[in-house]
Amino acid sequence: MYDDTINKALAKLPEILRQDMERNLCTCNDVPRIDIITAIVNGATSVEAIREETYATMGTGCCRQQVERLLECLCAPEKAKRNRRSKQRSGESKTKR
Repeated sequence: MYDDTINKALAKLPEILRQDMERNLCTCNDVPRIDIITAIVNGATSVEAIREETYATMGTGCCRQQVERLLECLCAPEKAKRNRRSKQRSGESKTKR
């Protein structure tokens, strides 16, 4: 139904977040859950980036928590790796001083 990249992302999600893909996650701006997931797969790594690409969270913001959860599920390992690298670098720079 979806391309391989989207299917790989969907496999990372808990079952509850894989349901109703075509249903609007953002009801204010009629943004389906799959559009938000697609934005994340295409490189959106923050609520602000998703807002720019899909208009989700621009209304009342009631969907923000759900958008954050999708980001957490789909981006967390990459962010954790980057945080570890930056901490290692800052530790290296402190020891060089």
